Amino acid sequence: MQHKLAGNVAVVTGASKGIGAGIAQHLAAEGAAVVVNYAASKDGAERVVAGIVRAGGKAVAVQANVGNQADIQRLFAETSKAFGKLDILVNNAGVYEFARLEQVTAEHFHKMFNVNVLGLILTSQEAVKHFGPDGGSIINISSVAATMTLPTMSVYSATKAAVDAVTRSLAKELASRNIRVNSINPGLVETEGVHAAGLGEGDFIKKTVAQTPLRRIGQPHDIARVAVFLASADSGWITGETLAVSGGLR
Repeated sequence: MQHKLAGNVAVVTGASKGIGAGIAQHLAAEGAAVVVNYAASKDGAERVVAGIVRAGGKAVAVQANVGNQADIQRLFAETSKAFGKLDILVNNAGVYEFARLEQVTAEHFHKMFNVNVLGLILTSQEAVKHFGPDGGSIINISSVAATMTLPTMSVYSATKAAVDAVTRSLAKELASRNIRVNSINPGLVETEGVHAAGLGEGDFIKKTVAQTPLRRIGQPHDIARVAVFLASADSGWITGETLAVSGGLR
């Protein structure tokens, strides 16, 4: 059976765990060679790589903080060194922190915008230098929080609304180079980060499930399968879209 992404090379930022790890694994299962990027969790990234290699895929782990331009340049230099080209970028790295209005500080604001928006733009800027003449696919991981704005999420929601605007703008800007740009906007997905933030149990999760028409929260594979679609030729005439993958939660 022909794999959908055979011969492709993908970079997935923030791929040591959670949604990013799931996307890296699914891209590799469809034949892509994957660069598993991480900022701090080396062990997690190496576990993801080991799992991909065990399953017969190709992957390497590369440390880089997407908030740092020199790190971003090194990430793509290492990608070229390992696999010789680039076809797919998944901008998954992101941070979230919720705060009431009176608790919002400049530090809180800049921490989230620097990673979630500026980091995504700078990573895309560098990636575009490495795409070949056939173009490629940029997939931004946004959130339903871009439009489903909740209390204490003003800054986080603003970053994701910005990601959606960047997606639409870059889709038009890069179309002449056959580079497609789309975003996936997940609802609540069960990840290590969600549990660490205390959002994986209790009233918050019950309320979220009750508001979700499909009556469950997401799993990383729910997002990863859509990433494979947006990375592949199956979505060859789709660009500038924000696709809610949220069980109907809006």
